[in-house]
Amino acid sequence: MKEFTKKATHLFNSSLAIIVFILIWEICARLEIFNPVFFPPFSKVVKALYGLAASGELWKHCSISLMRSLSGFTLGMFVAIPLGLVIGWFKKAEVFLYPLLQVFRNMPTLALLPVFVMFFGIGEFSKTMVILWGVLWATLLNTIAGVRNVDPQLIKAARSMGVGSLRLFGTVVLPASLPYIFAGMRISATVSILILIAAEMMGASKGLGYALFFYQSNFKIPEMYAVLIVMAVFGVTLNYTLEKVEKRSFRWRDGADTP
Repeated sequence: MKEFTKKATHLFNSSLAIIVFILIWEICARLEIFNPVFFPPFSKVVKALYGLAASGELWKHCSISLMRSLSGFTLGMFVAIPLGLVIGWFKKAEVFLYPLLQVFRNMPTLALLPVFVMFFGIGEFSKTMVILWGVLWATLLNTIAGVRNVDPQLIKAARSMGVGSLRLFGTVVLPASLPYIFAGMRISATVSILILIAAEMMGASKGLGYALFFYQSNFKIPEMYAVLIVMAVFGVTLNYTLEKVEKRSFRWRDGADTP
């Protein structure tokens, strides 16, 4: 009972700011402090959200966006993590590739969308590739930083015990880099949502980004806000999941700050 009360109190404290925000939203809308056409009450948005969910339209857009986001994010991680480990570990690779990566990293992802469309067409693959490009950099650079920041004393001690390079990398460098990698993955997960929505708004016939643009264009404002809420929940859930995986993976770091 004591544990339940503690968890309930923690949940309430964590949700208090959100509850206050919703109340302020509802009150301001009811008092028509802002134009009610563009700022409907939160209760009206919830009603619209329920209508979209009941009709099945919301789930259709959510499933498509989820598939696009996860496919681009997963492919991006398969590229970013190995490449970051190689660049961080091999100095020659770092000297050769790092300047080029900095140039690519500073190119606006959405500005490259027309290029991806020219190369990969207007279908799903081009959207997956632009998400891959966008999520690549945070994890890649964090992985490089993780390898660079491995305690030199650990490496020196392992070498003094005759540990080979391959084993050294697997038992010392990689585990020490994992907190940085997970921190980069959490940033990339958020980026994947942002890029996905923008890409869907620019060229798609389904998905949350398309739904947002459609409702805004047709002045269905409560539905527009409902989609925005779903996007926020989507991003928070993805980040929360990665955070939980990270905590379970690094229980030995209890008491230490997560990057």
